[in-house]
Amino acid sequence: MSRLLATLLDTTRRETRPLLLLALPICGAQLAQAGMSVADIMMTGRLGATDLAAVSVGSSLWLPLMLFMTGTLMGLTPVVAQLLGGRRTAKIRPAVHQGLWIALALGVLAAALLWFAVGPILTLMEVPAAVAERSRAYLAAVAFGMPGAALFQALRAFSDGMNHTRPSLWISLVGLAVNVPSNFVLIYGGEGLGDLAGDRLPGWLLDLPALGALGCGIATALSLWSMCLAMALYTRRSRAYGEVRLWHSPTPPRRRAIGELLHVGVPIGVAIFVEVTLFTLIALFIASLGEVTVAAHQVALNYTSILFMLPLSLSMALTVRVGNVLGQGRPGHARRVAWHGIAVSLAIALLNGLLLHVTAQPVIALYTNDAEVARLALSLVVLAMCYQVSDSLQVNLAGALRGYKDTRIIMLITLASYWLIGMAGGHWLGTRGVPGLSGPLGVQGYWIGLIAGLTAAALMLGERLRRIAKAVTHGTHDAYSP
Repeated sequence: MSRLLATLLDTTRRETRPLLLLALPICGAQLAQAGMSVADIMMTGRLGATDLAAVSVGSSLWLPLMLFMTGTLMGLTPVVAQLLGGRRTAKIRPAVHQGLWIALALGVLAAALLWFAVGPILTLMEVPAAVAERSRAYLAAVAFGMPGAALFQALRAFSDGMNHTRPSLWISLVGLAVNVPSNFVLIYGGEGLGDLAGDRLPGWLLDLPALGALGCGIATALSLWSMCLAMALYTRRSRAYGEVRLWHSPTPPRRRAIGELLHVGVPIGVAIFVEVTLFTLIALFIASLGEVTVAAHQVALNYTSILFMLPLSLSMALTVRVGNVLGQGRPGHARRVAWHGIAVSLAIALLNGLLLHVTAQPVIALYTNDAEVARLALSLVVLAMCYQVSDSLQVNLAGALRGYKDTRIIMLITLASYWLIGMAGGHWLGTRGVPGLSGPLGVQGYWIGLIAGLTAAALMLGERLRRIAKAVTHGTHDAYSP
């Protein structure tokens, strides 16, 4: 017993600092990128309800595509991390080049979907004509930025896998710095600039048209490409990547290597897409419950989503650490690293729960002055406190499994727990309640379904990690091949 305790304490002493040093810059990058969405909503909202609705509807279509691309390209991170840990740096450059080919293809495909497929979707959603027209213009502009977004995510996955997570933070801040002023100029035009700076500006600036939602889309595309180019420049000139020399000796597409990366990455992309669409569908289902319910749901979800950034970032860092240690040929230590990360995620979940308890009322008051909305939002935040542990555990268990390149099981567990338990169960509780015990629970029913789905995911992923870590440690499973 004393030997086990000594091992746990040693792992904690050795692993906590490097794990947090990886996770905190990732968290900052996530917050900076979330800030772009906040800026889009706030700045178009000041222009008018139609432009705000157009950007909101458009974002619900392009962000899931963006997150699917991000998840798919995250498959590159454990590959690079294992190669780095095993000091097989000569294989990193060709692997990343295949990831860049995948990114380019995904970016072009996403752009094509935004150009040609949004019309029927907007018609199916019965979006009002004025909103649909501006939303199409917004998405057509965003589409130009999708290849840049995909290439940036591939380079970020490479940098994270090399244990360099700070560049993604600084470059995400570059994207935010481009996004906000570009938004102002393109959304409000010369009239907005005149209100800000007066008549001191040149006439050609004051004559710029106010493009509204279209301008927001152009600004988004500019910020995505600025992040891509900044990341490419950094990875080319920085000495932080040692002998990799990423931009030398381009490697042409290789079917087998691309297939191996997709084998790891696509399940991650599907799992993230499923999670995003789950929340989108819940928002659509509760739309019929009235404005107060919709507003309270959005307030509670937005508030808790901000706190989720740290567990999410920790899971991405855990993928890197587990991959590094496995690449070093130390599966026993990788097992300890994985479970240490889960313990840290539990501590963060408890901290988030405490923050929700202490800050819920004053923070909700910043969102709304409506007493009925605030009261309902507070009841949802109480439910959110219940799933902090399961949510943090499930995302970090998935992060550890990605370090083992075990991604298909994550996808299957996500599908089962989110859709069959979370979505179906929440819809049943929301619309029918518990037979013999209660009537329809409304929006609370959907949130109880989320708690059940996240808890089921945490339990199943925990059992999967226990089995896969044990098998790799004992040499009955190979974590070094997809």
